[in-house]
Amino acid sequence: MAKIFRFLASIKLAIILLILLAVASILGTLLPQIPRGFEPQASADWIASFQEHYGKAAVFFEKLQLIKVYRSAWFLVLLGIFALNLIVCTLIRLSPKYRRAFRPRLESDPGNLLALKTSARFKANAPVAETAGELKRLLAAAHYRVREAGRESRILYLARKRIWGIFGSDVVHLGLLVVLAGGILSGAGSVRSQIEFFNEGDLRPVPGAAFDLRLDKFVTEYYPGGSVKSWKSTLTVLERQNPVRTRVVEVNRPLTYQGYSFYQMSYGWKWDEVAVEFWVKEKSDAAFLRKLKPKIGERVLLDDKGQTSISVERFIPDFVLGEGNKPETRSLQPGNPAALIKGFRGGKEIFSGWIFADFPDFAQMHGAAETDLVFEFKRFDAGQFPVIEAARDPGAVLIWLGCALVMLGLGLAFYWPTWEIKASLAVSQGKTEVILGGIAAKGREAFGAEFERIGTSLKRTK
Repeated sequence: MAKIFRFLASIKLAIILLILLAVASILGTLLPQIPRGFEPQASADWIASFQEHYGKAAVFFEKLQLIKVYRSAWFLVLLGIFALNLIVCTLIRLSPKYRRAFRPRLESDPGNLLALKTSARFKANAPVAETAGELKRLLAAAHYRVREAGRESRILYLARKRIWGIFGSDVVHLGLLVVLAGGILSGAGSVRSQIEFFNEGDLRPVPGAAFDLRLDKFVTEYYPGGSVKSWKSTLTVLERQNPVRTRVVEVNRPLTYQGYSFYQMSYGWKWDEVAVEFWVKEKSDAAFLRKLKPKIGERVLLDDKGQTSISVERFIPDFVLGEGNKPETRSLQPGNPAALIKGFRGGKEIFSGWIFADFPDFAQMHGAAETDLVFEFKRFDAGQFPVIEAARDPGAVLIWLGCALVMLGLGLAFYWPTWEIKASLAVSQGKTEVILGGIAAKGREAFGAEFERIGTSLKRTK
């Protein structure tokens, strides 16, 4: 048992654990981490994509739980051992600190006082009682708390201030323990999920919770230049179909309710509700110009005679040629918008071809009939919908509390150092012999100046 206790109290163990935790954190940063969601299918899709990207190495990463480092069993075990190490180290050092702070012993051996780095020995002209009174006055003026023992022939003093600075490192350890507890709790019980609202008024259950979430309004704000300024979603929490809280959610401005936080995470496009605007010109007639904006699958007449109609048969937001040179989208973002145009005359298709928003020169029509029409892809209009992140982190409060305790402990340790002045006043050859000794872990220069000032004032006592 004693060996286990010494092992847990080892500084070497703490260093090894810190190195392992740092390496684990680096791996958790470099490698993609599987999102903790409510829907198992979402995790399965993520793992499939991860395996496709990393190949054979993905199996190795999965077995070592490197795709969920902060929720892995071995990471939580490391945190637990580190917590035990902190607890044991703190308890070993806490007992002598407690005795020093609350059960101090007044030093009676003058030799021990003179052995201190800061010390002084002199004789005062005034009797012991007057010298003792002046010493207490000087110490009180410097904000020391004084303890006294002895009789008129010899009086002992212990003066201290900033006693709580003794426990600065212990408060830091306590803060780290609270942070570790919050980290373990977060790793074991935190959840994150994405909730998509395709239309205003949509109601979505919050998995794992006893309430629902409704999208009342979604707005995309733009800068004058056309770039996106912000997204705003008005969300309402409902319990048993009764609204209980409504808030406009923006990036970094979530709605919180019953331990859940709902963030404006991103947005999506309604690619099945696109209206494509394109201009039609004729090579042979420079004055000919038609501005059309049909929806997907909608046919619009090109001229007043009604002989030719045009439709947008398909829209791809991020055009790329896939396997077998088949058009497909590379992503769900408008990286390379393209539209498939078809022309009809008398109910018969006469031409078709792809037009591109970013590469107008790539447009080329194919068909049995020759056409001198030129198409220019100008813009598209597609509805947007918000993607809300639902997050529950049961350890967040503990982590913030632990951080506050760490800052408090560092402040006590570095900016609130304990200063002690020990004194022995005794009658010697008809005068008062004064022996002073001082202890200061930090701020020794300032303490030395204060110690000298008190000693010099005491020498002048009459």
